[in-house]
This record gives sequence, structure tokens and C-alpha cells, in this order.
Amino acid sequence: MTTESTSSTEAPAGTCPLGHGGKDRSGEAAEYHGYRPFDQKDPFPAYANLREEAPIFYDARTDLWVVSRYDDIKAVFDDWETFSSQNAQAPVRPRGPQATKVMADGGFTAYSGLSARIPPEHTRIRAIAQKAFTPRRFKVMEPEIRANVVSRLEGMLARESATGDMFRDLAYEIPTITILTLIGADLAKIDDYKRWSDSRAAMTWGNLSNEEQVPHAHNLVEYWQECQSLVTQAKEQGGDSLTADIVSAQAEGAEISDHEIASLLYSLLFAGHETTTTLIANCFRLLPTYRDQWKALIEDPKTIPGAIEEVLRYAGSIVAWRRKATRDAVVAGQDIKEGEGLLLVVGSANRDLGHFEEPEEFDITRANAREHLSFGFGIHYCLGNKLAKLQAKICLEEATRLIPSLRVADNADIPFRENLSFRVPETVPVTWTA
Repeated sequence: MTTESTSSTEAPAGTCPLGHGGKDRSGEAAEYHGYRPFDQKDPFPAYANLREEAPIFYDARTDLWVVSRYDDIKAVFDDWETFSSQNAQAPVRPRGPQATKVMADGGFTAYSGLSARIPPEHTRIRAIAQKAFTPRRFKVMEPEIRANVVSRLEGMLARESATGDMFRDLAYEIPTITILTLIGADLAKIDDYKRWSDSRAAMTWGNLSNEEQVPHAHNLVEYWQECQSLVTQAKEQGGDSLTADIVSAQAEGAEISDHEIASLLYSLLFAGHETTTTLIANCFRLLPTYRDQWKALIEDPKTIPGAIEEVLRYAGSIVAWRRKATRDAVVAGQDIKEGEGLLLVVGSANRDLGHFEEPEEFDITRANAREHLSFGFGIHYCLGNKLAKLQAKICLEEATRLIPSLRVADNADIPFRENLSFRVPETVPVTWTA
């Protein structure tokens, strides 16, 4: 594996850059144990420090209680009544006046599809969505997904240089095509959806100045207008898509409004490809590096599902989720007051020695890898987990068949975007034997 340097993104003790609109990079306070909330280059040594020294601590930079051990995080996920998800989609850094005006003038009123909703609203909408989000649809789509994967891999193999980028050449478009097809959206707008999704991640979980927020605000207005148009289109034209199915269910009496359908699309068109792109990229960032494990995948494709679970445990797409206490509670022995926020660092929980044996070791034969928390736990367990794993499985099946000599490029310096919750590699440079 390559060693990647890190850079500080935090303020000195006693200051809160989120509250003052700046990005103070002047130093690190000792009480943070090396943890930098937005720095995703290599957060795992800091996670280990937190689990050992401060399994829960208050982080003034984000105004959140940071929770890092597996059992504590799982318990919070499981108690949605005490620890609400209603802050899960709230901007980490409040919107500035310019961005607020752009979004208000553009009629932006999107709300979370599911992840920031609580019962009974969450239960009602999820039940409707789940009937449309079926394994039958995935099965029908599988041949097309496989054909898309093969086409992109063969295109990469045709290069004389024997070099590629598994992020750009494969992971970037495959999940986007899949979710757009599922939703019934225009495949010609792949780049638009990627741009809108990047802006959603930056505006919700990033640490942007007021000025940096403005172009992202314009993108979110476009994104929301597109989601509303998809609902209108499904009502007027019908079709074989998840959107059309939900609209039909509404016409037959299902209790869901047009705004709720558009908000569901607003979430699915982001979550349905962004984290899957990262999962696929991480599969190829990690697995070819461990040659014995890569060889095992080549020799026995039945080992691929277990390998995907281990990638999700070892390097999940989402490293943290937020919750908000609805009443006074205790977490890891710490009193939490009603209204206070928590940051559940699932990227740390997935490497907790209290739950996983030799957690810092990458092992595709790990017996309990599926117990990772990368898809959450409880009522908010990821609705699209099976579709995400199916796409990663197809990518690995075809790559091990077509490019068994695939390797991550020597001395690859892989950058990761700054973000509170999503750990996204921006490139996965690879090479192979021509």
C-alpha cells in the first residue's frame, strides 16, 4: 500500500472555524487526539487513538460529540427515538446569505428522501419506495450493467500504454448509468448528475466559505428542478421505472406527495451512485495490492462477495453519520443533553478490536466482515445495499477475468476529498501486463 501524507484542516483549541466562516489550518489541539474531521487522506491512526483514549469527546470544531467504538455506535443507530436522524442531511456549515438567496430564489425546497426522516413519516415513505426498489428490477438490469462494465474495461485495455484509472474509466459512470436507468432519467445528463452530486456533498458535509458555497447553490437549484421534472414526466408519460412505479402507487391511493417523491429522487440520485462509485473505486484501490487475495478472486469468483464485504468494512464509502439527541441520554458513559448532536464514526467502528479480530488487517476471508456498519443499522439501513454490492461484484468478476495482471500503479499518490462523512478517492491509477 502507498503511504499518503495528511494535512491539517482544523483550528487551534477553543476556536470553531465553522462558526466564523474561515478555514484555519494553523495547528492541532492535543485534545483532538489527531482527529481531523474533514481530512480523509488517512484518518485511521486517529480513529485508533479515539477508540483507545477518547471513545466519546466533544469536538468544538463541528459542535458534535464524536463517538468511535462499534458497540456504542450500533446502540445509537438502534435507538432512533432517542437519537434522531433529522440532522443527518443538515449542512455541517450553515449556508451563507448569498447561497441562501440563490436557493430561495430558485425555489429550492428539497428534503431528505429517507435518511433524515423519522417514523411514522419514514416508515410510510420507505414502505412505498421498497416496493419499487425490488430484486426483480436488479435482476433485469444485470445484463446491461455487465455489458457496460465489459465495454469500459475493453476500452481501457485497448490503450497501448497499459495504464488506466479505475475511478474515471470504470467506477465513475457505471453506478450513475444504473441509477439513472432505474429512476427513468436521461442518460445524456450523466455529467450533470455528477456535478449536482458533488455540489450536494460539498454543501451538506463540506467546510465551505460563504463565497465557495455560491456555485454549489446554483447546482442544487438545477438538481431540485430536475427531480421535480422527473415526477411530472412520470405522471405524463408513465414508463418502466422506479419513479413511474411510485407515481402509479400514488394514483392507486398510496400516501405520498409529489414533493415527497421528488425528495426521494433527490436522495436516490445522489446515494444511488455516489457511494457505489466509491465502493467500486476502493475495491480496485485495495484488492490488486494484496496479490494473494487478488489471485484468490481470479481462481474462485465465489470469493468476490466476501471480498466486497471486507472492502466495505476496511474502507467504507461513508465514514460518519450524524444524529441528534431528542432527550437527555448517556453514550459511552457520557451525559448527552437533549438537542446535542453526535457524529457516529462508522469508519472507526469497522476497525474496532472489540468486534473484529486483527481489524487493521485486510482479509477477504474474514468470517464476520458483513457485520460492518457501512450501510448503517436499524431502521435506516441502506435501501440500496444489494444494488451497490451487485455492481461491485460484476466489476470484480469482469476485471479478474479480463485483466488478471491488474495492479495499482507504483507510488500512486491517491487524493481524497475533504468531507465530514464521505471518503472518496479521486483517482485509482492502475497498470497491467500488455
